[in-house]
Amino acid sequence: MTGRRTVVALTLAVLAVVGCVVSWLAASRTVVVAPVLDGQPSTTSVVYYAPLLTLSLLLATVAGVLVVFAVAWRRAQRTPAPAPAAPAAPIPAE
Repeated sequence: MTGRRTVVALTLAVLAVVGCVVSWLAASRTVVVAPVLDGQPSTTSVVYYAPLLTLSLLLATVAGVLVVFAVAWRRAQRTPAPAPAAPAAPIPAE
């Protein structure tokens, strides 16, 4: 069960990274800025769309958390369960 959970978490993490990259690349566009003074050349500027930047940061965070969970589940799967503790000695009645 843990192995399946690990694979699902890593798959979702990869999808989140792909979504992060796509939203990051779609968040910016180049625009032409009018000249400040007459006779000066126009310049270009990059305009960012804040909701897509926020989405990309959120998806990067989700991907990181899923990778941490997958590694923790994988390590828990590989380590043997600890041996049960010995029962405590009875307390003598006075």
